[in-house]
Amino acid sequence: MKDLNIVLLNYECKDDILQAVQSLVRDLEMCKYDVQLTVADNSENRDGLRNQLMTNFPQVKYVDSRGNVGFGKGNNNGFKETEARYYFALNRDTVIPENSRTIERLIEFMDSHPKIGCIGPKLVNMDGSLQYSCYRFDLPSILIKPLKQIHFDKKYKWVKKHADKLVMKDFDHKETRPVDWVLGAAIMVRKEVVDEIGFFDDRYFMYLEDCDWCRRMWDIGWPVYYVHDIVIKHVHARESAKVPGIFKALFKNKLARIHLNSWFKFLWKWRGTNKYYKYKYK
Repeated sequence: MKDLNIVLLNYECKDDILQAVQSLVRDLEMCKYDVQLTVADNSENRDGLRNQLMTNFPQVKYVDSRGNVGFGKGNNNGFKETEARYYFALNRDTVIPENSRTIERLIEFMDSHPKIGCIGPKLVNMDGSLQYSCYRFDLPSILIKPLKQIHFDKKYKWVKKHADKLVMKDFDHKETRPVDWVLGAAIMVRKEVVDEIGFFDDRYFMYLEDCDWCRRMWDIGWPVYYVHDIVIKHVHARESAKVPGIFKALFKNKLARIHLNSWFKFLWKWRGTNKYYKYKYK
């Protein structure tokens, strides 16, 4: 069994994948743990990624999803290829800072905190500024989430109030602490958790599967933590928010429609069960 299986999901982004893999390989050069790098490919057009990985990074396992099966299912395909003590979903548009020992430190943190089920590292933009990557299970804030995706938080104070609460802007992000949920762009989960609740719920094609996964962890007593001093750079291209206006977005932006669909699925699945967790250790 490997110590960690890192899964990068590709969809028509070969150059991003190769850059992310290169930064991971560099970070793992002196790592004391046995780590598997996996690329799960959801691409519908073959662009030579598999051959380039085989040539330049033969240690990387390539998994063909045979089409765009969605974020959750694509990552799940990669997770299932290699059993590990920990599973790490990492976005293709991420870069591990040089000389940071990021992956080794993530494993060390989890080994040192056996009662924590899941962690998310701090994510920053390429210029080093903070990204908000931990969130609350706050029903009013989740209800207005689609409005945040189309930038209504920049137009209306009541939307901004709930949007800020959702992304925990009242928290300075300078301490490691339990949070309700962490962004799926970089989420590391313990095998024991997976054995109890499984991987991502692949009924979500994309968006909110990270929120759903963390809800399921908290429900069985596995805490989710934000780790402030382990940092990964993330481009964070919000494709679903590129078309302004709710009606234009729904008609013109396919990802905005997918986001709204996942939002409905999440609310329906968890209807009547809204709760606030008190961050008790398992």
